[in-house]
Amino acid sequence: MKKIGVVGIPGGWSSEKLADAVAERTGFRLLVDPGALRLDLPSGRILFGEVELNSLDGLIIKKIGKYYSPDLLDRLEVFRFLSGQGLPIFSNPLNIIRVLDRLTCTITLQLANIPMPPLTITEDVDVALDAVALYGEAVFKPLYSTKARGMIVLRPDEDTRAIIEDYKAEHRIMYIQKKIDLNGRDLGVVFLGGQYLTTYARTTRNDSWNTTTASGGKYQPYDPPEEIIALARKAQAPFGLDFTCVDVVETVDGLRVFEVSAFGGFRGIQEASGIDAAQHYADYVCGKVGA
Repeated sequence: MKKIGVVGIPGGWSSEKLADAVAERTGFRLLVDPGALRLDLPSGRILFGEVELNSLDGLIIKKIGKYYSPDLLDRLEVFRFLSGQGLPIFSNPLNIIRVLDRLTCTITLQLANIPMPPLTITEDVDVALDAVALYGEAVFKPLYSTKARGMIVLRPDEDTRAIIEDYKAEHRIMYIQKKIDLNGRDLGVVFLGGQYLTTYARTTRNDSWNTTTASGGKYQPYDPPEEIIALARKAQAPFGLDFTCVDVVETVDGLRVFEVSAFGGFRGIQEASGIDAAQHYADYVCGKVGA
């Protein structure tokens, strides 16, 4: 019997679902809370309660924390240590580190010539003010966030400078993206082991500027043309993630990519496509470790 653990949030829907799927195949169930680990460097052991993670046959990182923050990079270092000792981890912690920070992800996408909305990165309030004027409407995005948390939309106004100054007090490096018309929809294009799995749409049902479920967005099925799949495949390729979702939007100027997800979401896939991503992911990992 192979012992494969799942790193995630106890009680979290997707984390529990993946742990169940792995247990169905292996007879072993372990959901590891990443905030409850002990790394003992003299011995090289990493403990979760009485379980020594070094003794496992593999680990799947489904979630590394409830909310994105720089602290998650430090949590991932513990798993990078395990990976460096030879434990198979899906996705590789170093690859997750490269995509967790929005700016790091963006630079990788730009170097791969992936089309994205116009963007300004700056620490200067005057430059940020100029960017808002240039774009007409701009979205200020924290470097660590999901579901549009902490994002604000600004237009040229007499109060804009003061708002930017307040924003900069919390976010030294400002990530400023031109607000583009989503036409009420963006897409999540899902890959497992680099192979296309499915696509779902997120659609708005109110006047929100974004399509996230936190803002009332809904998941819907979507059958994309090959052009969208090809762009998303190219976007996710440099990161080497075992399971990921690429956010794509169709604009009047053509396709644009917002980001590549560090973990990918199960709920949107199931609600829109009826596909149980946890089952597919468990099959994939078990095949890799010979379970």
